[in-house]
Amino acid sequence: MRVSALAAAAAAGACGGPTPPGHTATASGGTTRTPSGTAAASGTATGTATGTAAAGARTAPGPSDWKALGRGLAGKLIRPGDASYDAARRLYNPSFDAVRPSAVAYCANPSDVAECLAFARRMRVPLTSRSGGHSYAGWSTGTGLVIDVSRMNTVRATAGRAVVGAGAQLVDVYDRLAAHGVSIPAGSCPTVGIAGLTLGGGLGVVCRKYGLTCDALESLQIVTADGRLRTCDANHDADLYWASRGGGGGNFGVAVSFTFRAHAARDVTVFYLSWPWSRARKVVTAWQAWAPSAPDAIWSTLHLSHDPTLDVQLAGVHVGSRGECERLLEPFTAAAGAPSGRAVRQAPYLRAMMEMGGCASRTVSQCHRQGDLPGRTPNGLFPRDSFSAKSHLAYRPLSAAGVKALVDQIAAGGRHAVLLDALGGAVGRPRPDATAFPHRQALFSVQYYAHMTGAAAWLRAARTAMEPHFGPHAYVNYIDPELKGWRQAYYGANAGRLAQVKAAYDPDRLFRFPQAV
Repeated sequence: MRVSALAAAAAAGACGGPTPPGHTATASGGTTRTPSGTAAASGTATGTATGTAAAGARTAPGPSDWKALGRGLAGKLIRPGDASYDAARRLYNPSFDAVRPSAVAYCANPSDVAECLAFARRMRVPLTSRSGGHSYAGWSTGTGLVIDVSRMNTVRATAGRAVVGAGAQLVDVYDRLAAHGVSIPAGSCPTVGIAGLTLGGGLGVVCRKYGLTCDALESLQIVTADGRLRTCDANHDADLYWASRGGGGGNFGVAVSFTFRAHAARDVTVFYLSWPWSRARKVVTAWQAWAPSAPDAIWSTLHLSHDPTLDVQLAGVHVGSRGECERLLEPFTAAAGAPSGRAVRQAPYLRAMMEMGGCASRTVSQCHRQGDLPGRTPNGLFPRDSFSAKSHLAYRPLSAAGVKALVDQIAAGGRHAVLLDALGGAVGRPRPDATAFPHRQALFSVQYYAHMTGAAAWLRAARTAMEPHFGPHAYVNYIDPELKGWRQAYYGANAGRLAQVKAAYDPDRLFRFPQAV
């Protein structure tokens, strides 16, 4: 079947996307004849906290100060001039390669994190925290001290729970839990860190069945601005626990560990459908009427791509048998019209998650960035990707005029895509104020994603054109530095309570970035 070469995001963090059987991923981050991709992402992708310590003049720390910090860490402090500095400072997106931190601290434990926070407070050093390094705005790096939690990446399964270090990448979470026959609802981009995904909510490929990543979170350990390690749950620091489920990474502290409720990881069915561009409007109309209200077990992502040709593709996962999946697809394909390409097959849970992340042709070890730093592997093949993105949350179906406007935006010249991810099901059952993630009644998420020259101009034009149809809502894990009214767009009626939590746990705003709560 004809599919796009654009690698884009559908959960949290832009990444290479679902790879159907018989197709292979390219080294550029796109795919060869594969549907364009999902992430994070259920991302941001990653937890970020860029900030300046409390106001007050002080001489910048000198070499001896940095050396003292390094000696006090169980982990490793990397500074300019060190052999691994250039690799350590770079994020997933090469667009931010010009940023040069004063140091990157690969913290080995919560005490290392507390030591770094004390240093930043004492020395008035700008502070950033980083898990997977997928922040769409580049806010998982900065010019001061970067706290990287990649070394804290253990994954354990016990008694129906999964205990996951904040630095674990999604491909490793899926792999290590699969060995125990369980998993958690999460995004698809393999190199996204679990921290940012969870803290921003966590859209993912089984969210309609099991809820958001943050819905499965039973407790977390987080080092707050005062250097305390807190274990938060519904009965202990309950407001901080609430805020950490959708309030966005980097706002309230540095998370170091999460405990999730796990679900059984049985075989699932993956599916890929495609249509000629001439059917785009009909497919969008049929999909939005079907996908958000389909049975919980089936999730899908509709990709409308222009890279370089115009394509319409659907990818998805059904938590059940192939026969049942085929039956559930029937009302949609009857309304959309018979697809020109179709692949439906059962797969082990881990294999399905790797397909959704663009890693069907790679091993788990290869599905990392290459290198010897924490979170990387010597034989890693997963590429970096230069991209820009914006988002909407759709609370109502598009009218005929809205569908036409969306299709017309994609048909405009350039290399870009719009990705629509089905919500509803388990995502929509909690109250909007049950967690900090407010968009429980949204029907689907919308991501505008672009590469190459002209990306920024197309993104602005496309989102502006669709604002009258979708409204102002946006997803914090697709964080957008240009977004006006971002507090209301990301958090809705929960913004006020989040501000109260921020004031209680970070009164001096140690954790600060342009869209910090």
